[in-house]
Amino acid sequence: MNTPLIQVSGLAHIGVRVHELERSVRFYALLGFAKTAGPIGPEPVAILEHPSGLEINLVLNAPSAREPNVLMDVPEKHPGITHFALLCPDVIAAKEHLAAAGISLSGGPVRFGPAAQGIFVRDPDGNVIELHQRG
Repeated sequence: MNTPLIQVSGLAHIGVRVHELERSVRFYALLGFAKTAGPIGPEPVAILEHPSGLEINLVLNAPSAREPNVLMDVPEKHPGITHFALLCPDVIAAKEHLAAAGISLSGGPVRFGPAAQGIFVRDPDGNVIELHQRG
């Protein structure tokens, strides 16, 4: 029996749980995101948009700003999304920009074969973001 495929046309948004709205908005602004709505809804959620068309929803219900990220910070490996990767034309320039803003890398630069490299940074709540350069 052939089951028809569900048609997916792209990524709608990425949901990121955070503790403090303004602190998170300042961090994601360094990556080019701007707050366009919120907080709205029962969670509540603030919406950040990027000129590239990407959207991040900041879910404002983390009870503490200093809890470990169980997907990245404990020896046991739990299922779940460990990070998201944003395309970046120059990760070395991005590293310098982050350093000038007082934000250190949590990893990298790392080469992914001959044609790609990445750096990793954490937002104020410990969520991991990769800046990924192709070519």
